[in-house]
Amino acid sequence: MDYNGFDRPDWPKSSGSLPAESRSVKVMIAGGFGTGKTTMVRSVSDIKPLTTEETLTQATVGVDDLVGVADKEKTTVSLDFGRIGLSDQLVLYLFGTPGQERFWFLWNGLFKGALGAVVLVDTRRLESSFRAIEEMERLDVPFVIALNVFPDSKDHPIDEIRDALDITDRTPVVACDARDRGSSRDVLIALIRHLKERSAAALEPR
Repeated sequence: MDYNGFDRPDWPKSSGSLPAESRSVKVMIAGGFGTGKTTMVRSVSDIKPLTTEETLTQATVGVDDLVGVADKEKTTVSLDFGRIGLSDQLVLYLFGTPGQERFWFLWNGLFKGALGAVVLVDTRRLESSFRAIEEMERLDVPFVIALNVFPDSKDHPIDEIRDALDITDRTPVVACDARDRGSSRDVLIALIRHLKERSAAALEPR
């Protein structure tokens, strides 16, 4: 496979390449165009991540919505891949999705086998992540909302964010800085907690 000039990702070569008690989980990093998906994968990955970024050119004018991200120079055209070990028992394989509408056809394949997802949201451009949330619901993938804090972002009450995104109280909403490893790691921990709570709720007698 052509890795576009990047090192081959450090896939586990066999079940013996991780401790026997370890469990690997596929997690998606989704969101709209320019919300910080590649940045999060890069900041939190334990390995050199695989990215498929290409330079934005004049050909994208009128095709990609650059409102609010006029300074963006590169964009993901396929996927991002990284890995993080949250503990000796849990390893997450991170797959970042492309954000532009013209690449949404890739999402169905990327989400196969995913246990959950992080949907990154830019509060300056909430509408840019509407489609990502719709896809999580369509694909029935549990997710958390991560509000990526940009320098000129304004604080909004969580209830306002929920109303604007049309999500229920059952979906966790957390703030983060996708550039910061610790902050990105906390988002992933919030997702794992959410998945465990959903699993426990499903086992409760009705």
